[in-house]
Amino acid sequence: MAQLFDFLAKNKDASKEAAWQHLFPTSAFDDQRLRLLMSYLHRLLEQYISVKELTADDLQNRLNLAIGYRKRGMLAAFERGGSVLEKTMAEQPLRDAKYYLGHYQLRWEQYHTATYDNPSAKLPLGEMSGEIDVFYLSTRLRLICLAAAQKGVYQAENQSVMEAEVLAMAQHERIRSVPAVAIYLHCYWMLKQPEAESHFQNFKKLLLESSSQFGNEEMRGIYLLAINYCIRRLNDGQKSYFREVLDLYKSGLATGHLLENGVLSRFTYHNIVAAGLQSGDLDWVNFFIHEYKNALERSYRESSFSFSLARLEYTRRRFDAVLELLQKANYRDPLLNLAAKTLLLKTWYELGEHDLLQSHLDAMRNYIHRKRVIGYHRTNYLNIVRFTDKLLKINWLDKKAVDALRSEMEKEEVLTEREWLVGRLG
Repeated sequence: MAQLFDFLAKNKDASKEAAWQHLFPTSAFDDQRLRLLMSYLHRLLEQYISVKELTADDLQNRLNLAIGYRKRGMLAAFERGGSVLEKTMAEQPLRDAKYYLGHYQLRWEQYHTATYDNPSAKLPLGEMSGEIDVFYLSTRLRLICLAAAQKGVYQAENQSVMEAEVLAMAQHERIRSVPAVAIYLHCYWMLKQPEAESHFQNFKKLLLESSSQFGNEEMRGIYLLAINYCIRRLNDGQKSYFREVLDLYKSGLATGHLLENGVLSRFTYHNIVAAGLQSGDLDWVNFFIHEYKNALERSYRESSFSFSLARLEYTRRRFDAVLELLQKANYRDPLLNLAAKTLLLKTWYELGEHDLLQSHLDAMRNYIHRKRVIGYHRTNYLNIVRFTDKLLKINWLDKKAVDALRSEMEKEEVLTEREWLVGRLG
């Protein structure tokens, strides 16, 4: 198995015959035997991944060890291990749902140990009940918030009886101030009543203050809940949220919570650039584009970098630099390609290169049809092409025609470049 694994790791495109020759150079090729070996190796690798995940959490490892000692009657070892574990849990910063569950489990094991010598020993019910309540309510509220975010603005009439009970429990004086519960409680109200600024500010304050109390994966989810709320407010026309979302992005980058295993999603990268440009923080955007380039997935790194830098140069009205960046990049992703083509469209217009722009519009329209871009994106980009084409052909002396085109642009439901297009009409 070790030889087969080493060979496949070094020769990823090797044939079955080559693998067999490496293992059994003096034997005739046996396809069935090799497939059995491959199957067994596959099971071993899956077992390895499973064990790595199970043993990745040091506190959980210590708890499992303590449970093992207790079940084997090794009470002295259990007492030593449990004491060290309790001290370690108290000193480490995490106070998420998993922490409260672990503390409850340790208390439960300590109770079993105490009753071994003293069957009448009392169970610390109050403390244990509080810990399991926090674990349940934090986990349940997290799911409620995720469901609310998926549906958009939360509707009270969609609230189930169980959810109402969860919220009532979470708002109990004993529970509501615990960060593991409070952060999702504020998130719930933010999603339910998006127009109430205080709910967002309370959620944001707790998010920034409690970041060390939650694991990286959970914090990334919390940041995304706040960021998506800001984006929804921006879509409602609340421009002040560009600054809010940029502050969240900056904080998430500084703490590392927006990165997963050191990798920054290209979508997050593009959104951060957009927020920075809208906020006018151009020097910081330039720093961010270069600083986080290497955090992008390798396959999207150069295209995302060049496109983002082109957006910055467009905002700075350095149109020659925009053309150079866009024309030398290879945008394999159709949607990124269309975004780049749209930026090139705007650049040709700003430069007054109407003949080049007309050719570009024709090519862009053909690209959309050829790539079979579907749904919202197809409609949006075809609308951008259509309205830009109308800008080129309109009689600027005909005020009625100009007003009619402006009205048509403003009424169009799917048009991401509405502000730019309407702005060209004066």
